[in-house]
Amino acid sequence: MSNKKVRILGIDPGSRKSGYGLVDYDGKSFYYLNSQTAKFDTKKEFLLRVSEIYNKTLNIIESYKPDVIAVESLIYVKSPTALIKLAQTRGIILSALIESGYEGKIFEYSPNFIKAQTMGHGHGNKLAGQEFLKRFLGISKFSTDDESDALLIAICHGFNQNRSINKSKKSAGGLAASLSHLIGKEL
Repeated sequence: MSNKKVRILGIDPGSRKSGYGLVDYDGKSFYYLNSQTAKFDTKKEFLLRVSEIYNKTLNIIESYKPDVIAVESLIYVKSPTALIKLAQTRGIILSALIESGYEGKIFEYSPNFIKAQTMGHGHGNKLAGQEFLKRFLGISKFSTDDESDALLIAICHGFNQNRSINKSKKSAGGLAASLSHLIGKEL
C-alpha cells in the first residue's frame, strides 16, 4: 500500500444518539482526527427525528469530508421496537451517505467482527474497546460509548479496506445470522 492517507469515518448509528469517529490511515499507522456523539431530540417522536438524523449526517460528511465510511451493521436487540428504530436509523444514515455521493464507498461490519479486529476477540466490552483506543490512538476521554465505538469501526475498516457494503460476506450474516436459529419460533 502507498503512503497516501485514507480518511475513514466510522459511524455507530442510533435513533437517540449516533457516534462518529474520524481517522486517517496510511497503510501502517492510524491518525486520530476527531470524534463526537450526535444527540437527537428524544422528546420528539422517532418519525419527527428523521430529518434531524439525516441533516446531522449530511453536516458531518460536509465537515469531515471522508474518503470512505464504515458503519456498524444491525445488532441483536431484545426489543422488536428498538430493532425497527435502529434499522430505520441506519436507512436514514445510509440514504444521506449515498445522496452525498458515497455509493460504493460505504462499508459495513458486525459488532463482533469489529471487536475481533480491534481487540483480538469478538466479545470485548465497551471498557476493553476504550482501553484499546487509549493504547492505540492515545485517546482516553469519550463523551459516550457511541463515540468510542465509532472510532473502533473506523479502525476496523482500516484493517479491512476492500470490503464494500454490497459485497461483504461478513455483513451478510449480521443480525439475520444471529437470529436464524429463531426462524419459525415466536420472538
